[in-house]
Amino acid sequence: MVDTIRNLVEIESPSDNKPAVDRIAAFLAPKFEALGGRTRLHRSHDFGDSLQIDFDTPSREAANRRPVLLLGHYDTVYPLGTLASMPCGIENGHLRGPGVLDMKSGIALMLHAIAALQAWHGQLPRPVTVFLVSDEEVGSYSSRKITETLAKESAGVLVLEPAAGLRGAVKTARKGVGEYTLRVKGVAAHAGLDPGKGHSAILELSRQIAVLAKLNNLSRGISVNPGVIQGGTRTNVVAAEATVGIDVRIKSAKQAAGLDRKLRSLKPFDKHCKLEMTGSINRLPMERTTGVAALCKKAQEIALQVGWKLEEAAVGGGSDGNFTAGMGIPTLDGLGGVGDGAHAVHEFIVISELPRRALLLAGMIESA
Repeated sequence: MVDTIRNLVEIESPSDNKPAVDRIAAFLAPKFEALGGRTRLHRSHDFGDSLQIDFDTPSREAANRRPVLLLGHYDTVYPLGTLASMPCGIENGHLRGPGVLDMKSGIALMLHAIAALQAWHGQLPRPVTVFLVSDEEVGSYSSRKITETLAKESAGVLVLEPAAGLRGAVKTARKGVGEYTLRVKGVAAHAGLDPGKGHSAILELSRQIAVLAKLNNLSRGISVNPGVIQGGTRTNVVAAEATVGIDVRIKSAKQAAGLDRKLRSLKPFDKHCKLEMTGSINRLPMERTTGVAALCKKAQEIALQVGWKLEEAAVGGGSDGNFTAGMGIPTLDGLGGVGDGAHAVHEFIVISELPRRALLLAGMIESA
């Protein structure tokens, strides 16, 4: 498994580089085909191609079972060339490298769990569909409809995103995620000759950011983060335009409409400035439904067979599991690698955790 993960990490695959993402799809397709999977590339013009792999079973009884969907992504947040400063390697029982935790170790677990089940049973105990997404880190715009279509045909969805924390908890709830952009149009003027004729978009935006900060309600699980600001052209020009990118998180689907309404009802402080708010809640929350809870219980029962008390957790980040859980499809997330530092320079997985994560996944494929 370590060798497989290293091979994947050393194929850099940033979301915004289609040729790079397509290279990892081309690497993985024959790996799954060697196990008997039928591969299909879902082509995308703006993003990398997503990879679907279908595994049938010759057993009539097993073939009548609905497939389980193994869901993941092979795009990462790291730009090309990151390996030069963040090489993949082993240190103190940890495997380090860009994307090793989020979530190339999860892809390796899929491969090895399927191979192990085939070796143990002589065939897979049920049909399995693997779907590896090319654009999860940037919103899953090209892949979401495919994910939802495959989920509708499945008995359950197992998401191989990283486990929650070093205790290796599975994820039974995730916050919803939204992306908005606030654009301000002001009136340009010479900052020295005619400062009174200008109406600064930057000044207006700074006032609006203070309003956005008041929308945070951490006790209710609502966070609003103005993360990227742009504006102005030169220091001697009163800025005519300014923008801010806003990350939004919600705990409950019921919070989406109210927060969206508040964001779109902002009023300018300077009547000469105009505001434009665009964007939406991209992923509704993954809530702990009865279907999610039932899958978690199965996972805990499997873990107990090897003396492992598996915990569950609710987390702030979103995944494609938000989509499938929101459709009412039983979904269990966080079945991937155990480690720390997702999206950070110290990203790593704990190598000794890999065997029992593969065992857990194999058991869930059998019983989900």
